[in-house]
Amino acid sequence: MKKKNIKVLLVDDEPDVLEIVGYNLKNEGYQIFTATNGLEAIEKAREIIPHLILLDVMMPKMDGVEACQKIRKIDKLQDVIVAFFTARGEDYSQLAGFDAGADDYITKPVKPKVLVSKVNSLLRRVRHNEEGVNTIMTIGDIIINREEYFVQKDNTKIILPRKEFELMALLASKPNKVFERDVILKNVWGNDVIVGGRTIDVHIRRLREKVGEKYFKTVKGVGYKFSTN
Repeated sequence: MKKKNIKVLLVDDEPDVLEIVGYNLKNEGYQIFTATNGLEAIEKAREIIPHLILLDVMMPKMDGVEACQKIRKIDKLQDVIVAFFTARGEDYSQLAGFDAGADDYITKPVKPKVLVSKVNSLLRRVRHNEEGVNTIMTIGDIIINREEYFVQKDNTKIILPRKEFELMALLASKPNKVFERDVILKNVWGNDVIVGGRTIDVHIRRLREKVGEKYFKTVKGVGYKFSTN
C-alpha cells in the first residue's frame, strides 16, 4: 500500500503538537486527520478507519487510555495500530497503555525525524500486506489466520491487538523453539522502535489470558516459546 493511501489519526489537546507532527507526517506522504480528546478520537476513528492512531494520554473529556480501551472493543477498528504519544514516561503509565491494547508507546519529546522513523516502522506491516502472501497456520486446536488477522481456538475466534497477534504468530511459526528476547523485539517491534523488555512480558501475559497459559512458556534468562506439549 502506498503511503498516500495510509491514514494517520493524531489525537492531542495541544495545537502545536498537532501542527508540528501533522506537518512532518504529511511531508512523509501520509493522510493526516486530527482530534483533540478521547471522545472525538473515537468518533473520528469510526468515520475514517485509520491505519494508525497516535494517541496522547492526558486529555480533557476522555483520556487516551480509556479511549484506547473503547477503540479496541469496536469490531471495525480491531486492526488499527494504536501508539501512545505522550510525555508520561513512567513505567506504570506505559504498562497501563499496553494493558489498554496499545501496540507501542512513544515518549515525548522526540525529534521529528525519529518520530517519522517510528511511524514508518509501525506502518510497515500495512504497506507489506498488499505485497506479501499471508498464510494460515494450524497448530493443534489453534488456527492463526495471518491474512485476516485473527486467532481461532476451539472454533472460537479471538481478535488480538496487532502486536499481540504478531508476537503470537512469530512464536507459533516455530513451535517449541525458544525465541530470544532481542529476536522478538527485532521481529515484532522492529529496529526503528525503541521499547523495553517489559513490553514483551506485558504482551505475553495478555496472550496467556486470552489464548491460554499453557501455550506460552518462559525460558528464564533467554526468552519465550510457543509450546505444543
